[in-house]
Amino acid sequence: MHCPIDLGGGGGEVNLARPYAGLSPDLIEDAVASVGFEPDGHLLALNSFENRVYQVGVEPDAALPGRFLVGKFYRPGRWSDAAIAEEHAFTAELVAAELPVVAPLAHHGRSLHQHGGFRFALFPRQGGRAPELEQVPVAEWLGRLLARLHNVGAERAFSERQTIDTETLVWRPHLAALASGLLPNALEDRYDALVSTAADAIDDAFARVDPVLLRLHGDCHPGNVLWTDAGPHFVDLDDSRRGPAIQDLWMLMSGDVAQREAMLAAYRTFRPLDPRELDLIAPLRLLRQIHYAGWIAERWGDPAFPAAFAHVASPAWWEGHLRDIAAALETF
Repeated sequence: MHCPIDLGGGGGEVNLARPYAGLSPDLIEDAVASVGFEPDGHLLALNSFENRVYQVGVEPDAALPGRFLVGKFYRPGRWSDAAIAEEHAFTAELVAAELPVVAPLAHHGRSLHQHGGFRFALFPRQGGRAPELEQVPVAEWLGRLLARLHNVGAERAFSERQTIDTETLVWRPHLAALASGLLPNALEDRYDALVSTAADAIDDAFARVDPVLLRLHGDCHPGNVLWTDAGPHFVDLDDSRRGPAIQDLWMLMSGDVAQREAMLAAYRTFRPLDPRELDLIAPLRLLRQIHYAGWIAERWGDPAFPAAFAHVASPAWWEGHLRDIAAALETF
């Protein structure tokens, strides 16, 4: 279905079924130039599916520490301008609190820009390697930083961004999976029953714990933590939303009890953590599993997704997904 939207800033229309079809190298470089940088012809696509992210070479500029910046072109139709602005404002608060977070660059007081029908933001390039999560000092460092991040996150609430809940991360993905044609017809009733059971179990777990909800990184997996000799820095707050503190911790736990306890103890040196939130790890993991399948299904019209996730078109993959949901429910 052709569902064009016009975002202005260059007069382009974006087809939501193939949202990045018009995002050419020339348009990317023109977008960067529109913010005052001069591209030098070096352009490298970085690993990203939800948005499109590029490393862009630019001529020397006083606003940059190096010769490269990173341009993120937001998926049309996903977030409102106001929701993106909240993400950027939260990131700015974290930087002001001297937390190592990569924030978007501002141009004339604005960090969200438009060009050729696309919204985009520019970031300084800051590389790094994956954190060695199994090392206790690394776990302690991350625990302290996340506590400080959550102290900032607790200072005010989001009004435009989503909350970690079953409506957003179970029921919407469930509908996307059913509508996609990827889920075999023979599995639909079983899928419906398992998702319904999972949603009830997750809601019950949240009701028992009744966690404090605060602004989070939201997607704090090891790929969004880059380590250098100077320590870690956090990138990509695109999934920042309200939720329990444990959401930002559990994906950085290696599975080793000593590592987990070191991270939690370090966290508690800067911020209290209700021990009952540990009971939310299994529900949050299941939320992520169900959302992952529905996210791929919802994005299947984007050519990048069938190319990268061809295995999801296999009935065997969905059989495995249903087994995973059933097994996860047994851990509650």
